[in-house]
Amino acid sequence: MQTSRDSSTASGGAAQTAAGTGAGAEAATAADRTGRGAARARAAARTAGATAAVLATAGTLLLAPSAVAADGDKVTKNTAEQEYSVTIAAQFTRPNGAMLSSALTYDPKLVPVNSRVTVSERAGHASTRVGLRVADLRANRAYGAHVHTGTCGVRPESSGPHYQHRKDPRTPSVDPAYANPKNEVWLDFTTNARGEGAAESRHAWRFRSGEARSVVIHERRTATGPGVAGTAGRVVACYSVPFNQSKEAGKAVAGVLSKIF
Repeated sequence: MQTSRDSSTASGGAAQTAAGTGAGAEAATAADRTGRGAARARAAARTAGATAAVLATAGTLLLAPSAVAADGDKVTKNTAEQEYSVTIAAQFTRPNGAMLSSALTYDPKLVPVNSRVTVSERAGHASTRVGLRVADLRANRAYGAHVHTGTCGVRPESSGPHYQHRKDPRTPSVDPAYANPKNEVWLDFTTNARGEGAAESRHAWRFRSGEARSVVIHERRTATGPGVAGTAGRVVACYSVPFNQSKEAGKAVAGVLSKIF
């Protein structure tokens, strides 16, 4: 009889062990599923965050009212009753193959890497106001600056000629009748002791859509005389700007997303 009781106890213990093992296996499986789900959730969150950062970097007009990008771009946009405003800011970097930054310096001695630029546009029904602010450039120095027709590229000349409200039939345009601060957007400035500078240009016209794409900084102030009007020496920096609700921002988003994802 004792043997029988021992056998019964052993059998019950084995059954409990088996049941415990089964329950443990199910718990482990559930925990594994939960862990995988959490990992997927974390991965999705990281992807969403990266996508948001990319959109903020390149698609300046797609995030409202403001966004902070990986390279420091900040964007705000407001539209109402044919009025349009945009403010964007970035830090200058050297040109590279990826071209993920919209602000490029071609002369770090005059426009140091990581120096800052802010451009604003305020457009009414038939008026435009463009503002430029810079920081951390060479102190107490004069620079020329204009709105150009092309976006910034690896080479300084990628930004093309100045934007003109009335186009000069001759190129390059050095005729004061066309190359002047009323027909073009001139933003010449002189930095203070801290390397900060600012300028503003106002006009009784609006940019033609897609024809104004950047603000270019030159090595010296803009000349005004016949034969040299509008010239300001070498291009030392360039900042791509989506003037007048340009579609360039949307194109930039698509390009950056394709490179990252």
